[in-house]
Amino acid sequence: MSALPAPDAHAQAHSARVVAHVREEIERCGGFIPFTRYMELVLYAPRLGYYVAGARRFGAAGDFVTGPEMTPLYGAAMARQIAPIVASTRSREIVELGAGSGALAASLLEALARDETLPSRYAILEVSPDLREQQRASIEAVVPDAMARVAWLDRLPAAIDGVVVLNEVLDAIAPRLVARRDGVWLERGIAWRDGAFAWDERPLDDARVQSIAAARFPAEGDYESEVNPAAEALVATIAQRVAPGGALLVVDYGFPRHEYYHAQRCEGTLVGHYRHRVHADPFLWPGLSDLTTHVDFTAIAEAGERAGLHVAGFSTQASFLLGCGILDRLQALGAPEGAYYMRAAAAVQKLVSPAEMGELFKVLLLARGDADWRCLALVDMAHRL
Repeated sequence: MSALPAPDAHAQAHSARVVAHVREEIERCGGFIPFTRYMELVLYAPRLGYYVAGARRFGAAGDFVTGPEMTPLYGAAMARQIAPIVASTRSREIVELGAGSGALAASLLEALARDETLPSRYAILEVSPDLREQQRASIEAVVPDAMARVAWLDRLPAAIDGVVVLNEVLDAIAPRLVARRDGVWLERGIAWRDGAFAWDERPLDDARVQSIAAARFPAEGDYESEVNPAAEALVATIAQRVAPGGALLVVDYGFPRHEYYHAQRCEGTLVGHYRHRVHADPFLWPGLSDLTTHVDFTAIAEAGERAGLHVAGFSTQASFLLGCGILDRLQALGAPEGAYYMRAAAAVQKLVSPAEMGELFKVLLLARGDADWRCLALVDMAHRL
């Protein structure tokens, strides 16, 4: 980790407060907390957690860049999938969870306004006051005339008559880390030893989590990975509230189950993001470093189906964006030799390249009714779920 840039003194002091907060929790709990609790605290503890403490996390000045922040063509392409579904619903609304910097909301609204297909309401569920302000500024800078349609929510609506967007949300929901060693099921967690956080394990006492892991892990040998009942529960809750004709659009990095729990992927998918570097140390600068795990898209599809939705389409991000006409949007920018076009082309290349984001990121559309899934029809991989 010595190659990673060190935070300044102010940031280090903040991280020390996060460490102290988590250490107090460990002591209150008898010397051990499950990893789920650790991740919840370092990401979401009030005034301390990575996503709620106010520092800039997204974009070039943060720790990572999401697809919509790379180019507004991302949102413009996605609008082609969302617009016909929204138009077919009665209330014609879009609900986005965890909108980050607001880049996706801004580019979606800009494209929908240009095509005269604006929703009646664009609602953003966001827990961070600082991110709400970033989102407001991003939208106002691009589509000020659409601000009257934008609302911020404190909780999920009881009914959603339109499209729900989850763009890189599920990967930030804390999973359960489970290990099977010599046939014994264990929960991985955190202890405090020798002045630092350390991995520890306890017998897994949650029969439901053990049952999930037993059904998904390879049948033989020692193995450790994640299961994420909290992410599945969120998707099921959303699905139950989606009205007829509506849909849930999920974009994230991950795999179908048979790839996620491959025998060779025997240490899970947990990684950290710090200053645009991926690292494997979950104890690096708590409160300053993001933590994520990949998404089991089979589990997400099953959760939606249990709640009454069906899989309308599943594809790679590359196939989705190409099916949505991102190259047409790029061509419309003007002369290929122009600087703006060249920057946009470089971003599109990264979004669709198999060596970059094109294959690892997936798009899943869950619908209630006959949703128009034109952008997922180019290469539909639903059979792989």
